[in-house]
Amino acid sequence: MLSTDQWSTIHALVAWLDRENGRSRHEISMRLLKLVEEAGEVAQAYIGTQGQNPRKGRSHSVDDLAGELCDVIVTAAVALTTITDGDPAATLDAKLKRIADRVGVQ
Repeated sequence: MLSTDQWSTIHALVAWLDRENGRSRHEISMRLLKLVEEAGEVAQAYIGTQGQNPRKGRSHSVDDLAGELCDVIVTAAVALTTITDGDPAATLDAKLKRIADRVGVQ
């Protein structure tokens, strides 16, 4: 769950993107596709931590992987804020609660 300060930063990032790129259907699509791109970078970093590319060896650290995961979280929060009318934090909280209830954790 993101803190109030983190959500404030996400809102500021969305406002910046809106000023720079607008909020057309195309721009919203690009923000969603950016999430896929970031997820691919997580996969690349994980492969790098495992040394699965013989040409590159162990090209990434666990810190690199963690950074890429953070990029996914931020990008997803920006996309959620972009498409959510109202309060994206409440949307995330409600979804997290449904998932926790489904698996029986609090």
